[in-house]
Amino acid sequence: MNDKFGNDLTVGGIPRHLLSLAVPMLLANLISTGYNIVDAIWIGRFVGKEALGAVAVSFPVIFIFVGVAAGATMATTVLVAQFYGARNMPMVTRTISTSFLISFAMSVIFAVVGIFTVTGILRILGTPETILPLAATYLVITFYSFPTMYFMFLVSSVLRGMGDTRTPLYFMAVGFSINAVLDPFMIIGIGPFPAMGLDGAAWATLISSSIALVFAIIYFWRKDSVFIKGIRFFSIDPQITKLIVKIGFPSMIQQSAIAIGIGAVTSIVNSFGAAAIAAFGAAGRVDSIAFLPAQSIGMSVSTMAGQNIGAGRYDRIPLIFKWGVMMTLAITLVFAVLFVSIPGVLLAPFTADPEVIAIGSNYLRIAGPAITFFAVMFISNGIINGAGHTLTTLIFTLIAVWGMRVPLAALLSAGPLGINGVWVSYAIGFFTTMCISLAWYRSGRWKKAVIRPSHRPGADIVPPGDRL
Repeated sequence: MNDKFGNDLTVGGIPRHLLSLAVPMLLANLISTGYNIVDAIWIGRFVGKEALGAVAVSFPVIFIFVGVAAGATMATTVLVAQFYGARNMPMVTRTISTSFLISFAMSVIFAVVGIFTVTGILRILGTPETILPLAATYLVITFYSFPTMYFMFLVSSVLRGMGDTRTPLYFMAVGFSINAVLDPFMIIGIGPFPAMGLDGAAWATLISSSIALVFAIIYFWRKDSVFIKGIRFFSIDPQITKLIVKIGFPSMIQQSAIAIGIGAVTSIVNSFGAAAIAAFGAAGRVDSIAFLPAQSIGMSVSTMAGQNIGAGRYDRIPLIFKWGVMMTLAITLVFAVLFVSIPGVLLAPFTADPEVIAIGSNYLRIAGPAITFFAVMFISNGIINGAGHTLTTLIFTLIAVWGMRVPLAALLSAGPLGINGVWVSYAIGFFTTMCISLAWYRSGRWKKAVIRPSHRPGADIVPPGDRL
């Protein structure tokens, strides 16, 4: 427990721990979203709505591949958190080593697959021919960045499991600052840079994230962190691999199901024309900011739950849930009010097209308030995921996305509601997921151990309630 980046979350005030985890994570997520928002503003204002539409169409494609990485690193966070909570640093090192090798292999494979299938994927989504070439080139450049992207995901997941969300923030800030400077130079063409339009935004993101990665490696190397020790170990542990598959595979499928669901909804929106696609992209950027507090607090809840379960402190879980719900609702309710009252003002930075703003405003007024349902769901899911029951939250997602959102979007948009039916389907999907997740959390079935004593030498964490 002597690594410089760790933070013991099994003792001390729960609100303080949640804030210490969530605030840096929120800032990091804001910075990550800032990449997309800065790109969207420059693209929407100086390249055109076709380019903005190309970014919107590209998002679910990127999300499919990134979702797999997020799922794999979810397993890393859970394992690191529970091993760290159990004071088992050798297993933390083994987890890092195994996760690094798996993540690197995945990033290379997915980059190659993405580059060679991008046009086919975009055609499946029903991308208009006016947008398809722009989106294809933009995506190919993005695929080049996958090894860098996956490595940074791994860094964040390991440190988050150890209770450190502040350090990844520094690297995100470096990348964002460089990206913000490069964007206008490479999109518009300033000084020695040619005007590359949409491609310039992709290259700026790739360059800035690569520089941030170099800073991260140098920093950890000088600090001789457990992260570097794990990479030096350079070995795949079969037992850890099984756990990563057991915990991570459902989470990968969950993220992929969400991404493919977004792709299915995007294909429905595509049928309403370029203005609808641009509005979907712009409103989605605004909406994504409101989701960040819930995501950050939910991920903090997951980390705290993981460490406390690893230490056998099941008595702290209800308090973690209670404080998580109170914090996330206090923030998301403010966003819900803004979405209903001033949607046009929120969309104005992205576009001046009145048709795009009108469609996007309806999105925010209808789907925006539903972020409160999403916020509560993310807290209960955080407890369940922290316990390692990612298969359970996968089932919740499949019901919400493929049982509710996608079929309802197709059905309602074909009727008198038109494209507004898509936005209604989002609200119904979020509400459904929240109800199911809360019911499962209240049942207490998440207490059944996923990481057994045999997986963690010298750290018996099976709770008394698991002997039934």
